[in-house]
Amino acid sequence: MPDRRECLARSAALAAALAGFGLLPVKTRAAWQQAAFEAKGLAEVVKALGGSAPAPSKEVSITGPDIAENGAAVQVGFGSSLAGVKRLALLVDKNPFNLVAVFDLGEAVAAAGLSTRIKMAESSNVYAVAFTGDGRVLYAVREIRVTLGGCG
Repeated sequence: MPDRRECLARSAALAAALAGFGLLPVKTRAAWQQAAFEAKGLAEVVKALGGSAPAPSKEVSITGPDIAENGAAVQVGFGSSLAGVKRLALLVDKNPFNLVAVFDLGEAVAAAGLSTRIKMAESSNVYAVAFTGDGRVLYAVREIRVTLGGCG
């Protein structure tokens, strides 16, 4: 009779095999927006995420260093003072994949703002994009210079 450790090892191996063969239910897999991550440029990414033409706005904010010494971990803060923001996204113009992150959230979180670390291949414009419930897409942009790239 197998002991507890052997049962756990076999269960883990079975779960890994099922995941590897794609046999786990669809609901257990993360949603993947492949078209958005493959899109190039601000307008194309916004369109792939279901938005309309983006417009610059002072109600969307982005913070970050003027010069990042290492592109592997660049601290960026972003948010919006707009009412009704449902989604925030981060884009980096000169990265292999322009779309860096998408956050679906509530209004209170958007007003408070978010902060994360991103990888940057080289010096580039970084965009914070806010999608509102009424269909508007607004953005702020900041140029960040990188001395050592992080995507390669």
